Amino acid sequence: MARKYIDCRDYPSEMNCTVTIAADSEDELVEAATQHGVAVHKEKDTPEFRKQVRELIKEGNPPA
Repeated sequence: MARKYIDCRDYPSEMNCTVTIAADSEDELVEAATQHGVAVHKEKDTPEFRKQVRELIKEGNPPA
C-alpha cells in the first residue's frame, strides 16, 4: 500500500501554510485534510470541498 499525502506548500495561500498531511488510506487523508482546511483555512466542510481535497492527493512521501 503506497503512502498518500497532501502538501499545503503546493497550493500557495495568503497564510503561506507549510503543513503536510500523510496517511496510508485515502479516506483517512481526506478526513484529516478536510479538518485542517476547516480549522486553519476557514473552508466549509461540504461534499464539494471534500472532492477538491481528494483531487489534491499525491502518492508516495512528500519531499523534504
